[in-house]
Amino acid sequence: MTTSHRSSRAGYWHTHENYIYDSNDQIVRIAGINWFGFETSTYVVHGLELRNYCDMLKQIQSQGYNTIRLPYSNQLFDPESKPNEIDFTKNPDLAGLTGLEIMDKIILQAGELGLHIILDRHRPDAYAQSACWYTADYPETRWIADWQMLAQRYRDQTAVIGADLHNEPHAPARWGGGDLLTDWRLAAERAGNAILDVNPNWLIFVEGVDCYGPDERSSEELHYWWGGNLAGAAIDPVRLNVPGRLVYSPHDYPPEVHPQPWFYASDYPENLPTIWDKHWGYIAKQKIAPILLGEFGTRLQDELAQQWLEALTRYLGMGKTGMHWTYWCWNPDSGDTGGILEDNWQTINQVKQAYLALITPSS
Repeated sequence: MTTSHRSSRAGYWHTHENYIYDSNDQIVRIAGINWFGFETSTYVVHGLELRNYCDMLKQIQSQGYNTIRLPYSNQLFDPESKPNEIDFTKNPDLAGLTGLEIMDKIILQAGELGLHIILDRHRPDAYAQSACWYTADYPETRWIADWQMLAQRYRDQTAVIGADLHNEPHAPARWGGGDLLTDWRLAAERAGNAILDVNPNWLIFVEGVDCYGPDERSSEELHYWWGGNLAGAAIDPVRLNVPGRLVYSPHDYPPEVHPQPWFYASDYPENLPTIWDKHWGYIAKQKIAPILLGEFGTRLQDELAQQWLEALTRYLGMGKTGMHWTYWCWNPDSGDTGGILEDNWQTINQVKQAYLALITPSS
């Protein structure tokens, strides 16, 4: 293996073609889990009113996950945003800390366990996702400034491997077009390059949009999941100033989340790989960039959902060279999908875990 794409600092990861490498140029595969809460009005990961955060991190590691995607909102950093729903008898070292200081603790402990962190700007405020990367209360300048603050804060913490710039862009956001208020691809470049100016070692994770075309470049409009449609990247790729840092990150869900038409086609589930190829899988298959499937999850309540998860895990591939993923989610309190944890916040859902074990590379 040549060293032409080596990361500029020891401990950080970098990309080449469709793979992610560590600083020793060894292929790594992200096999991770989402643990949400910092983006909500608790201003902290959920579950700490019932358990100790270190114990949960150890349980995450014990299941074979190597990465946590950690959602947050920009409101987390406002002075009046106070962490709540924490049992301080179970988490005594978190008493009196801000949400950001608790994030520091979780990242430090994750790093000590060998886990990595992807920071995910999930919402501008603690109450709702936004279609675009800005709102009236949290403009683009704040979005970028907070990302630069985090990039600087964790510059020497190699457990943090990168930034998922904005969760699930959707209409009026679009891929391309050149309008600075709606062109998500250009916004991702602005934010990604601003982050890399501060910390050139982070990976930059860029989600898709929901709909692409038709315009002068496409005769067919493709409608897909929020953040899941990366068809436009074939013609208009994201351009970062530091090579080897770009990872595209779609989301994909089963029919229990929304009844998309392809779930009821006569050739379901055999039609799924072609659909995934068209919207995001081609990026990895054509070695354009790595793919991280940043969210996918299910309650597995019916045969359609089971067929979807079976097909998707097959599609992502086995071993270290398969596509990267972070499952949604650890939390049992996700309304659409439930979690890897059962409602008692203790027990692992072994049926879900068995599917994910098939695509979790051994260390």
